Amino acid sequence: MHSFPLVYLKPNRDEAVRRFHPWVFSGAIARIKGQPTDGEIVEVCDSRGQYLATGHYHNGNIAVKLFSFEQIVPNVDFWKQKLQKALTVRQQLFATQWSSEDTITNSYRLVHGEGDGLPGLIIDFYNGVLVIQAHSIGMYRVLDELAQALQDLYGSDLKAIYNKSADTLPDEFAKTTQNGYVFGSCPVPHPVKENGHTFLIDWETGQKTGFFLDQRDNRRLLGSYAKGKNVLNAFCYSGGFSIYALAEGAQSVDSVDASKKAIELTERNVEANFGETTNHQSYAEDVMKFLKETTGTYDLMILDPPAYAKSMSARHRAVQGYKRLNAEGIKHLKPNGILFTFSCSQVVDRELFYNTVVAAAIEAGRQVRVLHQITQPADHPVNLFHPEGSYLKGLVLWVE
Repeated sequence: MHSFPLVYLKPNRDEAVRRFHPWVFSGAIARIKGQPTDGEIVEVCDSRGQYLATGHYHNGNIAVKLFSFEQIVPNVDFWKQKLQKALTVRQQLFATQWSSEDTITNSYRLVHGEGDGLPGLIIDFYNGVLVIQAHSIGMYRVLDELAQALQDLYGSDLKAIYNKSADTLPDEFAKTTQNGYVFGSCPVPHPVKENGHTFLIDWETGQKTGFFLDQRDNRRLLGSYAKGKNVLNAFCYSGGFSIYALAEGAQSVDSVDASKKAIELTERNVEANFGETTNHQSYAEDVMKFLKETTGTYDLMILDPPAYAKSMSARHRAVQGYKRLNAEGIKHLKPNGILFTFSCSQVVDRELFYNTVVAAAIEAGRQVRVLHQITQPADHPVNLFHPEGSYLKGLVLWVE
């Protein structure tokens, strides 16, 4: 058995690890045998030296991210087994869509960090292309082994693997790496299908891995309300909600995003699905500015802003931002209008977001019913022992 540096926990600080929580905080550590560098594999032991788990070390608040609760030596076969488990879940989730031309979906999240027992790793599949984002230097250092395992799993169905970790690694490591293909190549934009709709994906220059796969189910739900409606899709990015609304018979759709590139993506996707349209308008404007200046009102509105807070210190300011945004949005809904509102800020939990939207409705002076409480889809699973993995929360509201 390989000898790894050992992380010994303080007495009575091992309970979370015994319950399979995948993080070890620095405050729980009594001492370290050896001198692990950032990203190095370590074994975690209780105060008496009993083995508990194996993970990647990082000198920070979250000191170890655990990927195994069995004493192993990670190699290509180990990572392949982990990835196979993740793929099996997706094969179950999308079995119907993969076999039906009408509802075909050939893009999905293969690995969702802690939710798939692989903390610090995100892998998305786009119609034959895998895009990898390592959020930890430990996962980045096993990139070659992961790439080999993925090639073994997908075989001839895999066209390319693109590493986009320079966008997500800690700053001190991000500046030493570059994004690029680690297997094959594929021109962008690359067409994929989601519930039968076409989207053109650019993982090289687009946000995240190229598309917001986590709103797939919510886009479909939005479509069920869209027929005959005047729709505003705010923070539209590449126009996902706009495409579903138009496909289901919306009377008109306005797509708004501060990014000109996002608006270009939206217009490109609208054309790919519908050709020239007369009932879609796009605006490269700040959403709050657009809402305050427009005199129009809408039957159906989507407010899906980027994360307003990525740390606890920014949470209060984020809450105020969500309140102002939702109050302004509610004011622009017609009587009996419907609002889809979201937060992807992990530090703003579901209860806090709910209460913030309540405050916004009070400020707007409208009576509101909750129709749905919505979240991330099943290919973005949450580890039962790691509730922190639940980040996307949303409400569908009926506004009198």
